[in-house]
Amino acid sequence: MINEKVSKKLVQVHRKESLSQSVITACGIAAALLPFLMAAFLLVKGSGTFWDFGHSITEFLFSAQWKPSDTMEGGGQVGAGMFISGSLVTCFLSLVFALPVSLAAAIYMSEMASPGVQRLIRPIVEMFTGIPSVIYGWVGLTVLVPFLRKIFPMPFGFSVLAAALVLAVMIFPVITTMAADAMLAVPKSWRDASYGLGATRWETIRNVILPAAQRGIFTGVVLGLARALGEALAVAMVIGQMKRFPTSLFMPASTMTTVIANDMGGAMEGGEYSAALWTLGLLLFVISFILIFIIHTFGKDPLKLKEEE
Repeated sequence: MINEKVSKKLVQVHRKESLSQSVITACGIAAALLPFLMAAFLLVKGSGTFWDFGHSITEFLFSAQWKPSDTMEGGGQVGAGMFISGSLVTCFLSLVFALPVSLAAAIYMSEMASPGVQRLIRPIVEMFTGIPSVIYGWVGLTVLVPFLRKIFPMPFGFSVLAAALVLAVMIFPVITTMAADAMLAVPKSWRDASYGLGATRWETIRNVILPAAQRGIFTGVVLGLARALGEALAVAMVIGQMKRFPTSLFMPASTMTTVIANDMGGAMEGGEYSAALWTLGLLLFVISFILIFIIHTFGKDPLKLKEEE
């Protein structure tokens, strides 16, 4: 009787484990398939600009004529060069603003701050990553835009510069935390060896810490760039939404994400305008995939530095 109860109990445990394993396996397979399904969906929807309406990739990428027809017949112009340029300019300009400050903050957090100060500062920096985009955009709209309008020769304040500054604040915690982790992962023996050779703290940071942590810093930079590239709401609130090439930092412009967010609600499903917007989404997906590939190819987990000690 006891053996029979034990046997039934073991069978029940085995069934529960099998069920749990099946559920976990199914979730893992779904997570692995989801990016491929999304890519296939975007490819089908985004390729309509070329296959269904006869536009060329060259026209889409480099032309400045954006007048898609909101009909099933097509016949409009789908030059998205101005939006691609707007995205690239705002993203790289935000990187120019954010990177020096992020590196300085990371150096302070990892090399100069006491453990108590580190425990205080790090949560504050990481808190910025959880702030909703609309908050950044609202602060930019009510504070930054009027400020820029007063100090620079711009009629409204909405501009590429305003968008880049908002994005710089948004990507600052991403780069800072990744860079600080990379620097903290550098083995202590490397610092001691540098000091033993007579190097100062700044010489050690410049010649030992930063070179050893460069791949982790690079990963943070690319992640920040990806965050900036995909941001729509905050940018749309301060950039001005003018469909033109970003020839001046003080003038309004548009990016790929702001055009999609602004126009997708009014475009007829199946029409040329909708297809062009889907193609912009496909392009964003491809760029994001390339950035992730760069991270996995050239980036390195900073924690692995500990294993090399």
